[in-house]
Amino acid sequence: MNDIFYRIIDEYKSFTEVKAIAIGGSGVNKTSDNLSDIDIYIFVEKDIAVCDRENIIKLYSSKYEVGGEYFGSGDEIFVDKLDCQLDIMYWNTNWFNETVNNVWFKYYPSNGYTTAFLFTLNNFQIIYDKNNWLKTLQQSIQTKYPPELKQNIIKRNMMLIKNKPFASYYEQIKKAINRNDIVSINHRIASFLASYFDIIFAVNELLHPGEKRLVQYAKDNCKILPDNFEENINKLLVQPNPETLNIINIIVEKLRKILL
Repeated sequence: MNDIFYRIIDEYKSFTEVKAIAIGGSGVNKTSDNLSDIDIYIFVEKDIAVCDRENIIKLYSSKYEVGGEYFGSGDEIFVDKLDCQLDIMYWNTNWFNETVNNVWFKYYPSNGYTTAFLFTLNNFQIIYDKNNWLKTLQQSIQTKYPPELKQNIIKRNMMLIKNKPFASYYEQIKKAINRNDIVSINHRIASFLASYFDIIFAVNELLHPGEKRLVQYAKDNCKILPDNFEENINKLLVQPNPETLNIINIIVEKLRKILL
């Protein structure tokens, strides 16, 4: 990071609404490439006015999008003198506290990606932290992976992928195949894989790293993986494929074996 970057950060620090600022994403996790941008998380106790955000951004960028709500509150800017893109996300402090508490201390599972926000928190590079709020929250999850959370993630997501008697992802994919609905097949396979990886990371008591490079991350970090892990995923992602349901059955059965 150079002086321009920290000048931008100082602009945000001047807002009374801002409680903490952190850098996350592939740059911090050492998985970045030439397509990667820099993720900046700005924790606010109340919203910063869009016009005030734009007044900062236009000082440093000739190409930007401010006030986008497509993936939550955020701005995307290309910083001319840095020759790189910044993705700026505004996260409410109360919402983030509740998210961490619900997962790590109340053991609430999700339909895939259960611990992804905690992975982000755990890997933050904190660059501004009023009253050490964010550091304290980060330290609160530096404990052994909760066994109750592990079991809840496995139970919920195994139900979703095939164990439910009705409307499991398996059943939905089966219906989509019978309808020859290729869009629905791919949509439901994506959901199937989201729950599948949630189980994989829970079994290994690892926080979920998010959406990117999951196969490689699992191979590099998981001590327990189903047999033919990568091979079966690659087969599943070839569509249309008359063997899809059989491949899913194989994937589920090999997953069950690591749960014993």
